[in-house]
Amino acid sequence: MVDISLKPISEHLEQAHLVMWFRRTYPDTLIFAIPNGGMRSKSQAMKLKVEGVVPGIPDLFVPEWKLWIEMKKVKGGKISPEQQSMIDYLQSAGYSVIVGLGAENAKAQILENRNARA
Repeated sequence: MVDISLKPISEHLEQAHLVMWFRRTYPDTLIFAIPNGGMRSKSQAMKLKVEGVVPGIPDLFVPEWKLWIEMKKVKGGKISPEQQSMIDYLQSAGYSVIVGLGAENAKAQILENRNARA
């Protein structure tokens, strides 16, 4: 028997899908990525640390809404201890933070966040 199961969509593609949807849905509201993740050499990691990169910062930010968005894959996406610590800090500072398990889940949470603020 042949396995024809679909490969899970990467966190990168989920985030790209969400950003495209957000920019079409809210064209006058800024959303931007925080390029904090990914594999780097030790020297590049040290340079970024000196420049102020902090582990655990969520993937996306919507300044006008004071909303941080951490993207995870639908299957197997987990928050690291550094990310949870940062989420707790940001929430204590008055920001909203959502953890989207894929683009569709993140969209639903964004819409819920907007309705709660209306």
